[in-house]
Amino acid sequence: MTKKYYSKEHLKFLLYDVHQVERLLEYDYYSVHDRATFDLFLDATEDVASEHFYPILTEMDRNEPQLTDGRVRVHPNMRKIMEIMGEGGWISSAAPYELGGNQIPTTIMYAASFIMGCANYSVTAFPFLSMGAAGLIASFGSEEQKAKYIPRIFNGTWQGTMALTEPGAGSSLSDITTTAVPAGDGCYKIQGQKIFISCGDSDAVDNVVHLMLARIKGAPAGVKGISLFIVPRERINADGTLTCNDIATAGLYHKMGYKGAPIVHLAIGEHEDCYGELLGEANKGLSYMFQMMNEARISVGLHATSIATAAYYASLQYTRERSQGRPVTAKDPNLPPVPIIQHADVRRLLLAQKAFVEGALSLEIQCSMYEDLRKVTSGEESERYSLMLDLLTPVAKSYPSETGCLSTSWALQCLGGYGFTKDFPQEQYYREVRIHPIHEGTTAIHGLDLLGRKVMAKNGQGIMYLMQEVMQEISTGEQHPDTAAAAAALKKRIQILQETTMHLFKVAQQEGPDVFLSDATLYLEMFGIMVMSWQWLKIANIAQQQLVNRPGDTFLQSKITCLKYFFEYELIKVDYLSKRLKSEVRITTQLNEEELD
Repeated sequence: MTKKYYSKEHLKFLLYDVHQVERLLEYDYYSVHDRATFDLFLDATEDVASEHFYPILTEMDRNEPQLTDGRVRVHPNMRKIMEIMGEGGWISSAAPYELGGNQIPTTIMYAASFIMGCANYSVTAFPFLSMGAAGLIASFGSEEQKAKYIPRIFNGTWQGTMALTEPGAGSSLSDITTTAVPAGDGCYKIQGQKIFISCGDSDAVDNVVHLMLARIKGAPAGVKGISLFIVPRERINADGTLTCNDIATAGLYHKMGYKGAPIVHLAIGEHEDCYGELLGEANKGLSYMFQMMNEARISVGLHATSIATAAYYASLQYTRERSQGRPVTAKDPNLPPVPIIQHADVRRLLLAQKAFVEGALSLEIQCSMYEDLRKVTSGEESERYSLMLDLLTPVAKSYPSETGCLSTSWALQCLGGYGFTKDFPQEQYYREVRIHPIHEGTTAIHGLDLLGRKVMAKNGQGIMYLMQEVMQEISTGEQHPDTAAAAAALKKRIQILQETTMHLFKVAQQEGPDVFLSDATLYLEMFGIMVMSWQWLKIANIAQQQLVNRPGDTFLQSKITCLKYFFEYELIKVDYLSKRLKSEVRITTQLNEEELD
């Protein structure tokens, strides 16, 4: 029997009750679907994940990819899985009908991705990277490019990637040196190196299509001179056959976790025989790539949540089965040991995990709903959803990633000494979740993005819209005894957030950007706690309403309990974070580097 690695009941409660995904069916774009098709899609996802993803979770960790004869060899089941992902329509699930997709809402697709990530994150990377690459080609490619690449990516025989990072240019993409020289017929000769390319080469597919950033010879310096190219591992000949495109896998990175999905170092055009096609217009590559990057950022937060969720259910099962010790009030040493879930601190560790993983999943669904709503609405309404999504993206990427590491550590802690062994999956989950604060921009970068750009974008319109939604939940929460105290506590912290934000902008005016942004990561943490508190109040408001007709329901009551836990243990951190952010002590900006020796 497959072990439980996520809660279907909680996922569907969030989708249908809390976030009301069925309201998307009112729009023409999604009107062909109904709840039955959503459920069918999600149930099929669980079936595939349980049959094909979860059983090889440990195998993919123990037997990581190998570079043999110039090709990366991955788990032998991956080719079959990619075929299933293609034939079953998962890779094309969110694409429009005219491209051969199923036009499933982003929210439902992300829910499916969550299920897969809970089962085996390494496997999930393959199809969802392909989905993002195909989406870029669909958005900016010519009709010829769409016809050439998208069907093969959608059917799972080709893999899509995003190829950005270089040895001398990590997050600072303005420094990339990969070059593109016009070669006629709309093609360019590509030359350079790329590192840390997820699924950048494998024998799970027949071809790998890189969406690659490069600089056309003579282009302006910095980000204004970056273009985006379609650069396949094998290029297509006129007769449909494939020819090596002078892209060599120069190395394979051996990671601490998430080992089943290869991350490679690519040497491009070493023999001056690598050709790529310009995607869209020249010198607009970075703006194009941000479409895939922003989607990936939400996905990173989602999958940090999925790994932490799987770790939570593994720890929950263990604490129910493992007996050790007796209640602190028990004086008779002859009494039998009790399951460790009966010890208060173990219950605290479990509740902390539950409050994090369930609340973080709600945040990711919130963001995906905004993505869907901005797509199907227009004018000011679409702008509203767009601004809120932009504001929440650095939070939805970073807060679940950072707290996911803590939550998975708590899961390991529940096992005591066994948690530090390979006899149980927690140590693997702990290693796998750690990449997420790094993937798609480190936490510090997203702190800079939130405080330095997103908060005041469009004169703060996005945060104004977001606060309106938060206040709506507070107003609802004030009407119920079980949520009234939480509503009041959140209202108080909103005032603290506003005061802290205004203080920091005064610092920016008086002391400059270095001091203003020096603790941006702490501001991101504070903002993340506020957003998670909003999500828990939103969840609890719905649970409270349903408890009227389902008194004593344990599932619903658990949402009220998680609300109380999060507000008692986490929301209060806003107070000291604000105190630190308002402090005039400039420790890090005035630090002498030599003091670190």
